[in-house]
Amino acid sequence: MRALVFGHGYSAGFLTPLLVAEGWQVTGTTRGNAARVAAAGAEPLLWPGDDAAVRQQIASADAILVSVGPEGGADPVLAAFGAEIGRAQPRWLGYLSTTGVYGDRDGGWVDEDSPCAPTTRRGRERVAAEQGWQRLAAEHGLPLHIFRLAGIYGPGRGPFAKLRAGTARRIVKPGQIFSRIHAEDIARVLLASIKAPCPGAVYNVCDDDPAPPEAVIGHAADLLGLPLPPAEDFATAEMTPMARSFYAESKRVANDRIKRELGVALRYPDYRAGLAALARAEGLI
Repeated sequence: MRALVFGHGYSAGFLTPLLVAEGWQVTGTTRGNAARVAAAGAEPLLWPGDDAAVRQQIASADAILVSVGPEGGADPVLAAFGAEIGRAQPRWLGYLSTTGVYGDRDGGWVDEDSPCAPTTRRGRERVAAEQGWQRLAAEHGLPLHIFRLAGIYGPGRGPFAKLRAGTARRIVKPGQIFSRIHAEDIARVLLASIKAPCPGAVYNVCDDDPAPPEAVIGHAADLLGLPLPPAEDFATAEMTPMARSFYAESKRVANDRIKRELGVALRYPDYRAGLAALARAEGLI
């Protein structure tokens, strides 16, 4: 069995070892970090660059995962290889999207049946990309699965380094709620879907405990026995436009479908379990 991952980055680095353990051969495209792809157990393939080799991999892939975001308002994989993927007819096709497609819900709940109402440019581009993949799937009968990921954390993407350096910030915006997901659990959801395809399915990939961002920073500080960073009012805090944009939307994301349809039991059902595991792995507690 052969899998092709477009954009073999952070999340795919957790999926590839699971696939290899199941006997899969994995190829992952990268813009230039071939060593990282190889370290995860996949065969690296430069793209953009070696388009001919990518087309060969598409033709032989049993599973194709697209983990590349829109660029310039368009999906680069769909634009470059949509026709080839349509002809190849893989047994499973996955697209990694974002819960940002739901927009701002003032802290309310959303599930996969909630209408998309993005309020940011990134969210609107993701909705357009999802629709493009859905059109391709409808035209060619492809087994498309869309995964809407919450905020990703995991090894190397936790708050501990900033806390230890004294640069962590505890930005407080009343009513702000985010959902999160540990990278290992993303990989387990994807593997479960590959094993039990449900063409046309859309899955929210998040943990059980949406929480304010300042609560996560506070808990991480408690784990390390470090002082709590002072609270900063969002309205007056100095932030880059990109950082501020993450606070533009507040919602709680439901994850019942990955449990009900895929049988996934999250390894890290909340940020407390995830942060404790990260701290232990880094030898901090």
